[in-house]
Amino acid sequence: MGRIFEVRKATMFARWDKMAKQFSRIGKEIAIAVKAGGPDPDTNPALRRCMQNAKSVNMPKDRVEAAIKRAMGKEMANFEEILYEGYGPHGAAILVETATDNPTRTVANLRAHFNKGNGSLGTSGSVSFQFKKMGVFKLKPEGLKEEELELELIDAGLEEMGEGSGENEETVLVLRTGFGDFGNMQKALEERSITPISAEVEWIPGTTVQLPEDEAQEVLKLVDKLEQDEDVQKVFHNLQ
Repeated sequence: MGRIFEVRKATMFARWDKMAKQFSRIGKEIAIAVKAGGPDPDTNPALRRCMQNAKSVNMPKDRVEAAIKRAMGKEMANFEEILYEGYGPHGAAILVETATDNPTRTVANLRAHFNKGNGSLGTSGSVSFQFKKMGVFKLKPEGLKEEELELELIDAGLEEMGEGSGENEETVLVLRTGFGDFGNMQKALEERSITPISAEVEWIPGTTVQLPEDEAQEVLKLVDKLEQDEDVQKVFHNLQ
C-alpha cells in the first residue's frame, strides 16, 4: 500500500511540475505579446493566441489576467527570444527556444546541460537547417467537415492536415502551415468562427533518426533537463 501511495505522490508532483512549467512558459509569451502589441486581445492576435494556449493547459483565467496586468507594469522584465542549437548524445539534433532577461546566464546554463548530457551546444545554423519552422494549430474535430475545411484553408497556407493527440491524449485535428502563413491561418480560422485548442510555432524535423532504446533514453534525459530550465520555452529534436 505504501508503495502505491509513493507512486501516486510522485505522479502527482510530476503533473504539478509540468503544469507550473506550462504556466510559466505562457506567462512569458503573454509578456512578450503585450509588450509588442498591447493588452487588448481584440487588437492583438499574438495575445489572443497566448490566451487560447493558456486555456488548452487549463491555466486559470485570473492567472492569465494577472499575467497581462504584470506585463503592462514598468517593473516587468523585457524577455529576449533566442534560439539555441546543439547536438545531444549519439548525434541527435536539438533546438532550444528560450525567453530570457539574461542571455549570459541562459547560454551558460544550456552549455552545462549539454555537456553533462554528453552533448554539445552548437553555433547558429549548425542544426536548424534540419528543421522547418511551422505553425501548428490543433482543433476539436467535432462539427467540422474536414474535407471541405481542408480545401478552404489551402489559400491560407495549409500544408498538412491530419489527426494528432491533444494535451489530455484526446484525438484532435492538426493543421500545419509555413511560418510565414501563421497569421493568415489564424485569421482564416477566426473568420470561420473556429477557435483552436492551441496555436503554436514549432520546429519540425525534415528527417528523423532512430536509435536503440538505451541511446534514445539518453537523448530524452537531456531534453527533459533542458525543458526544466527556467529560461527554456520549448525543446525540439529529430529523434523518431
